[in-house]
Amino acid sequence: MQIAIVGLAGSGKTTVFNTLTRGHAQTGGYGGMELHVGTVKVPDERLDRLAEIFKPKKVVHADVTYFDLPAPPASTEGRVGTEELPADQLARLREADALLHVVRAFEDSAVPHAEGMVDAWRDLEQLDLEFTLADLSVMEKRLERLKSSGHHGTPAEREANDRELALLERLHEPLVAGRPLRAEGLNPDEEKSIRGFRFLTQKPVLVLLNVGEADLPRESEIVAELAGRYRHAGTLVDALSAKIEMELGELEPDEAAVFMEELGLAESSLDRVIRLSYRLLGLISFLTAGPDEVRAWPIPDGSSAVDAAGAIHTDLARGFIRAEVVPYEDLLALKTMAESRKHGKLRSEGKTYLVRDGDVVEILFSR
Repeated sequence: MQIAIVGLAGSGKTTVFNTLTRGHAQTGGYGGMELHVGTVKVPDERLDRLAEIFKPKKVVHADVTYFDLPAPPASTEGRVGTEELPADQLARLREADALLHVVRAFEDSAVPHAEGMVDAWRDLEQLDLEFTLADLSVMEKRLERLKSSGHHGTPAEREANDRELALLERLHEPLVAGRPLRAEGLNPDEEKSIRGFRFLTQKPVLVLLNVGEADLPRESEIVAELAGRYRHAGTLVDALSAKIEMELGELEPDEAAVFMEELGLAESSLDRVIRLSYRLLGLISFLTAGPDEVRAWPIPDGSSAVDAAGAIHTDLARGFIRAEVVPYEDLLALKTMAESRKHGKLRSEGKTYLVRDGDVVEILFSR
């Protein structure tokens, strides 16, 4: 579960990275080429509540890994240019499961915008264009190869090449029109067919508006305005003030609570962004609870009970007998698995049961 943090120079993306990961990467470099990596726990108060009941030896949260990529340098045409990133940096970007696109929405005379004026929509479109051009470059090279040599090989290979050619030609049109591939509603077979290209515009994106303190009271309005214009599938829009969140992170918890109250913040924007990142990846958490460990296990939404067993250990999936399942809310009220069974809240489920977010699961298996 890796999310690449991207953004133009001066957007505050490295400050966002530091805020999310409690890191200390140097900011203000405007194009420095260092890559920063950090892993964060996904906030989940359900684990804390279960820990109060089971008194486990340890509590394990799900986590998300973020990496902060250098801002694309200016190209010779005056654009930003992903093609001018080192090959290993661009490859790392393509390996990401999703993108967190930090867009500047704050005014600061001490940090002037390269364009002279702050315009979140312009900046969002500018980097989107670069990702689109990068995808077009990859796609057009593949199309050229398929057209020149795709008729070679066995009948099965030629048929596969023809299918791939037809699909890429269909997807070429929306890319040329500036539409991201994630908006094209590909079916599972089509997704699988182009998975190896790791197209940038196919990745889900969390657009994160980095606002100033003065705009915090109208944060939801700012988000709604941009989300209304940026209507693409596989996209979420949110906002935070990276500067404020960084200051909150340096305070003691009681001082931070007072500061948040003064700012009118009901919760840390940081926690919300981490949860949204997790959701963006299409993940849910099932839970396990006992005296040794209370833990959140990330699985793709729509996973079966045997998939959940495999997330814990492959042996559990191979020897799967059944899953004992109780919803978190019922276990919280009844305190024990035994009481949950007594009140009919604990169920026995087979391999095909679709696990729900917050299910507390115990896997029974043969060794």
